[in-house]
Amino acid sequence: MTLLEHATAETVRIHADHTVTKHLGNWTTARTFQVRARRGSAVVDLRSPKIAEGDIELNVDIDHAMVKLLLPADATVDQWGVQWTGTGKVKDGEAPTAQGGRRVRITGRVSGGEIRIQRGGMATLSAMFSRAYLEDLKRAHRDGAMPTVDDPTRDA
Repeated sequence: MTLLEHATAETVRIHADHTVTKHLGNWTTARTFQVRARRGSAVVDLRSPKIAEGDIELNVDIDHAMVKLLLPADATVDQWGVQWTGTGKVKDGEAPTAQGGRRVRITGRVSGGEIRIQRGGMATLSAMFSRAYLEDLKRAHRDGAMPTVDDPTRDA
């Protein structure tokens, strides 16, 4: 099994405990994620074309925290498997009206937290307002290439 196949088969764990964690650009090829956030926030970019075809599984454990998902414009979100305790909701103002595209299935529990979905221009802006984007701009300028944190579909 190659390193790429091994990374695809595993579950990626993201943990934000009283901190901000951001995973932007072409950072993974996995389709299964486990996100645990407690009184912090996690930003997970799932727009990369390097993520294998098929449904993306996201298991969350959120306690008074926020998880922001950056998704392709045509992705649909299935939040039926989320167990809610206290206040909170999934904020998805740009949800596509037609079925199609990649499906992101969210399961797990949320206690007084929220999941924010951003697509298109809002996802791009969210990625651009990060230190990772600034470092990506420096790398792109040095190498004579294009930055990819703001738009992972762009070749490096």
